[in-house]
Order: sequence, then structure tokens, then C-alpha cells
Amino acid sequence: MSTATAAAGCSGAESDFNGDGIRDTAIADPEATVNGISKAGVVHIVYGGGKGVLELTQEAAKSGGSEAGDQFGHSMAVYDADLDGCSDLAIGTPYEDVGTGIDAGRIVVVHGSPAGLAAGKASVEYVQGAGLISAIGSESYDWTGYSLAAGKTSAGVPFLVAGVPGEDVGTTVDAGAFLYISGSTTMTATLVTQDTTNAGAVPDAKEEYDRFGTTVAATATHLAVGSPGEAQGTIAESGAVTIFSHALTAGYPKPLNVITQDTPNVLGGCETGDGFGRSLAATPYRAAGATSTTESLLAVGIPGEDLSTTVDAGAVQVFKIDAAGAYTELAWIDQNTTDVGGESEAGDYFGQRVAAYNTAPTSTSTGANVRLAVGVPGEDAANGVPDRGVVHMFGMVGAPGETDKILEPGSEIPTPEAPREYAGMSIGGGAAGLYVGMPYGPAEGHAVYLFPWTIGGTGGAPTETFKPGEGGLPADRKTFGTVVR
Repeated sequence: MSTATAAAGCSGAESDFNGDGIRDTAIADPEATVNGISKAGVVHIVYGGGKGVLELTQEAAKSGGSEAGDQFGHSMAVYDADLDGCSDLAIGTPYEDVGTGIDAGRIVVVHGSPAGLAAGKASVEYVQGAGLISAIGSESYDWTGYSLAAGKTSAGVPFLVAGVPGEDVGTTVDAGAFLYISGSTTMTATLVTQDTTNAGAVPDAKEEYDRFGTTVAATATHLAVGSPGEAQGTIAESGAVTIFSHALTAGYPKPLNVITQDTPNVLGGCETGDGFGRSLAATPYRAAGATSTTESLLAVGIPGEDLSTTVDAGAVQVFKIDAAGAYTELAWIDQNTTDVGGESEAGDYFGQRVAAYNTAPTSTSTGANVRLAVGVPGEDAANGVPDRGVVHMFGMVGAPGETDKILEPGSEIPTPEAPREYAGMSIGGGAAGLYVGMPYGPAEGHAVYLFPWTIGGTGGAPTETFKPGEGGLPADRKTFGTVVR
């Protein structure tokens, strides 16, 4: 059980690291140079209300020292780990060397406080073979922290989920796993693989290069774990998504179901290289007449999906997950779907990234309040600019073409369009709106834009812009905005 109480000066507001009641923003630049060290990585914190910025390196986060290629900030998640009312930031460094283990990976939770991040309680590190997870061995190329999801269960217990997609299970190379860390004062941590049976058998079998844990997404009732490398029979890298609940047995979450494109009542079919589950996004769902929110909506990106002869055009499938883990497919979305803008083309990778948010989680879920964003980083501009990219916004319930809104560089996204900008490679959603990061293309175009969750229609400018060299942010940038929370 979690018995922590709110600390004085902490508001309990979403993503509020300094407790002033105003949302703050974390922006990762995982390939940033730190003190002359290439690709060590840095996370920039922009405090809301004009209260300054903080540059979090591994040294500032009190999480070891920066090393070449660590990529601190490769993944991030925000939650209140200790239930003190100030938000905390979990940061993944999957390419961190641990002892002799190359790219074994590490996660650090940096605590918020009325004085801001890393200014109160000591940061907490999660490294395989040490501390809370000392019984779980660390190995080269585990990539601990490659993906992160966090929040509170419906019982109010904080949880952190960390993907370990490079974990070898016995002699099965890169089968993958995830860490499930639960609690605020009394804590448990377990490693879940496709062989785990502690809370019931995981409904899939481990295979080499499944990379179970490449992606993770969670709500208060469900956890989804993506295995884009999963083979179905002889169909390589077709992908799968496994559903768990937060009901624990000795710290292990309960496995509920597995979804592939060959499971019953799922549209499409497993094909080589589909990568079903390459991206995931989940948000609470409340059916009409329900008195509580026990269901979830899950968006599954399939960026390698071929549409007829159009290779890697990509698609997204939307599922409703009930309390017991049963799924119902609500939508298949691609750029050939009725009234969806654009046109499916080879190499679009529609669904390479997805983000979702319910703006009214205690109300009946409709397309008006449950939103979905889909990144299409390989989309060429109409004037022929290659791989400029684009972002679609939809209502997650109902016909997607009726609510489609497109955000394009050079138009709604103020960054000038350029080749290989890959717009849509960085999107993240929350109460403030939809963050769109532009970490690629010409350096002067690197920025993060915050858009309201407005769907349908055309136009619309960002409500806030974060740009290197402005607003107290340092001018140096490598991949500024790769991840935003």
C-alpha cells in the first residue's frame, strides 16, 4: 500500500515539478554533447509561468557521470512516485554502460520539490544488479529504460514500467522484458518476460529478437507492452501487443491477453515487417452509462504495414480494452481511409509514433474528448520535399475522417519545411495539449510546439513554442525535442 502524504508546497497538478500549480515541460536532447562528451544527452526543464529553466545532465540529476553515447533522455515519463504532490521525472538511459555491461542501461527518477527537480529528495536509480532490482542480472545490450510509462493505478498506487527489449531469456537472444516497479514507500520491482508465470502465464512465447518491451503504454487499469519484432509462425517481425492489469501477485502484474493481426476479430493480417506495436498510446475510456472508468483505449502503430502494393505506407489500429482484457477493434486508420487527408505512399510510415489523451476521463468517451495524434515522418510534401513529415489529429472514437486535422511544417508547424525533417517522429500528449517536437532537419528549425487538442478543420497555431537560444534555453542543440513530456 502507498501511505505517503502530500508535502507542503506541492500542488498535485499534472507535470508540476516545482509545486506551484503550473504545468512544466521536459524536453530531451539525447544526442546532445555534454562537457565535450558526444551524445551523452541532456534534458531541459522549462518551468511554467516564466519561472526559469533547468538543464538536467546525469551529473545534475545525481545519476552518475556523462559518457559518450549514453543518450540520457532517450525515454521519459512523468508521475508522482512518492505521492508528495510534486511531479517526478523518470529518465531512461538505455545505452549506459554498467560495470562491464555495454549498453546495459539505467533509469533514474528525479524527484520534484517546491524548489524544483533535483533540489529535494535524492534521485533514485534503477540498475539491474543493484538496489531494488539487485536480484536481476545486468547484461550487455539489455537496453534497460528503452521505453517508459508511469502513473497511478485505480487504487492510487504509483507505478513505473521500463522496457528492457534487449534482455536475453535463457539462451533466447533479445527476447525482451519489462521492469514493473510499484509503490511509494514500500516498493516492489519485478522483471516480466514472455516466460513469466508468477501472476499467470503470459499469453505468448518468447523467441529470438521479439524485443518484448520495445514500447510500453499504460492507464490506471491496463498496461500494454509492444513486441514489434515478434514473429507469427514464419512471418518475421509482424509484431504483437500484450495486455496486463495492475493487479499484482508478489509484485508481478496480471497478464490478460495478446493482440496480433491474426488474432480473432482483428482487421488485416500478419505480414513480414509490419511491426505491429512499434508505437503505442493508451488513455482511459468510459462507456455510456458506466459509473466508473475501468476500460482503456489503445492505439497500436503499424508503420511497416503494406497497403496493397504500397510498401511501408503504415496504419494505426484502435482497440477498446475492457476490465478483463477483452478487446474490441474500433477503427483501422490509414491515409486511404475515407476523408482522411493525404495519400498512402511507400515509405510514409504512418503510425511510427502515436499519442492519445482523454480530455474528460470521468465523462462518457466520445470523439469530442478522446483524442489521437499520429506521426507520419516519411510523408513527402506536396511540392516534392522528401520525408518532410506530418502529424494527423483525430477523435479516437467515431469515423476518423470526420475529425482529421493535419499539422504540417511550413504551415501549422512554424518550422520551415525541409528535406528529412521527419515531422511526427516526436509527439506527446497531456492536459496542456499535443507536443510536436522537431529534432531533425536544419538546426535552425529545431523546436517544440504545443498545440491545443483541437480536431477537425484547418489552420491553428501553437499556443507555446520552445526553441534553443530563446526563453533561457541554451542555443546548443543536436536532437532537441526528441522526447517531450
